[in-house]
Amino acid sequence: LPASVDEADLPISYVALTPCFRAEAGSYGRDTRGLIRTHQFSKVEMVKITTSETSKDQHEELTRHAQACLEALELPYRKVRLCSGDIGFSARHCYDLEVWLPGSGEFREISSCSNTGDFQAKRMGLRYRPAPKAEDPAKSDGGGKKKKKAKKPKPVFCHTINGSGLAVGRTLLAVLENYQMPDGSVVVPEVLRPYFGGMEVLKVD
Repeated sequence: LPASVDEADLPISYVALTPCFRAEAGSYGRDTRGLIRTHQFSKVEMVKITTSETSKDQHEELTRHAQACLEALELPYRKVRLCSGDIGFSARHCYDLEVWLPGSGEFREISSCSNTGDFQAKRMGLRYRPAPKAEDPAKSDGGGKKKKKAKKPKPVFCHTINGSGLAVGRTLLAVLENYQMPDGSVVVPEVLRPYFGGMEVLKVD
């Protein structure tokens, strides 16, 4: 990505499967076993680079992508807007998506989507060139004088947005807990059945 892009090229969207690592698996002795908190896990990371004018709408759209995954899996979840004391240092607005886990009887974070404004762009020197404004015909000189050349708009800092599509381990856990039957078998979510050869239920041998 160049240090400066044209406004017409925005928004730019990226997605990647990223490996993540933690120094400690548990948080102050909590969740030291199982799939809730692990030393290593994978997640799908989403990134958007946009303008200040469209930043808010693009943040909502990115969050909707993560919500769409949970809705496709038909998992019960809630969307939480974090207060300023709970968001990261670089973010100005953050949503957490929390999925329902019957085993522990609580909602747990499965995705976090943040709008960092121009904070990250300033650190990396990432700017965009605004599109030139259309000339106002009412201000044009009709006296035959030579027109002044319009000034090019100065580059301004981009806005960046990032979020996790879904944390893979916690998603697996949420599917197992929400789709488990009394006999221990697990119903395969309809959206995943094509990847299981049409299998509808995972039975316990």
